[in-house]
Amino acid sequence: MKIEELTSKSIGLVLSGGGVRGMGHIGMLKALKEFGIEASVVSGSSAGALVGAMYAGNSSIDKMLAFFKETPLFKYNFFTINKPGLVDTDRYFEIFNKYIPFDTFESLHKQLFVTATNLQKGADEVFYTGDLIIPLLASAALPPVFSPVEINNDLYADGGIMNNFPSEPLQGKVDFIIGSNVSVIRAVSKKEIQSSFQLASRTTSLMIYAINRQKIRSCDMIFEPMEIQNIGVFEKSGIEKAFNIGYDNACKVLEALLKSD
Repeated sequence: MKIEELTSKSIGLVLSGGGVRGMGHIGMLKALKEFGIEASVVSGSSAGALVGAMYAGNSSIDKMLAFFKETPLFKYNFFTINKPGLVDTDRYFEIFNKYIPFDTFESLHKQLFVTATNLQKGADEVFYTGDLIIPLLASAALPPVFSPVEINNDLYADGGIMNNFPSEPLQGKVDFIIGSNVSVIRAVSKKEIQSSFQLASRTTSLMIYAINRQKIRSCDMIFEPMEIQNIGVFEKSGIEKAFNIGYDNACKVLEALLKSD
């Protein structure tokens, strides 16, 4: 497909979870913009939901990066002893609202779908109307670090637990689906599976990828920067690196498409 043809279609964007690796989504969005490609509908989980919300609110690339750089992960007075989890997720409401100054989904400039996990019902749920910030907090509340968020008397946590690549809301709504997956899998050496933490991290990554593999492959275009796996989920020092990896990967994919025109 030629890029000219792509820009004439309605485009949906799926953004996976992945913590700091989600900065790769922002790099990818920068590349899309440079190639004149813009989505009208966005669906995301966890970090992908946050990036998607800012994209749907027409935030600049610099503002997106500033949000993640300036939002503290472990602020001492955000720790809680009254809720499950180490950090009280509700304390991030004002910070989120500062960078995403929209009260409702309907006030955004693009249609947005946010996936969160209902811990009590054991199911993923999609939010797309009404209050915006609370579902975003829930979608990004990765346990056991962040406390669950209460919505309509139910407790919700990170959307990536049940659906890390939420392409379902876009089915039948757009002509072309672009996926950005930063929860990537690469071959590793035995040296990289030596500790209990490394083992748990590897098996969790494999399970998440296996669950979402078919959906990832079914996208009309997919961005999967493999090098991004070397960046830790909570590695704030890796924000700029993840952004650059996502940008470089997307440029290569789009330039290859341009050459095939």
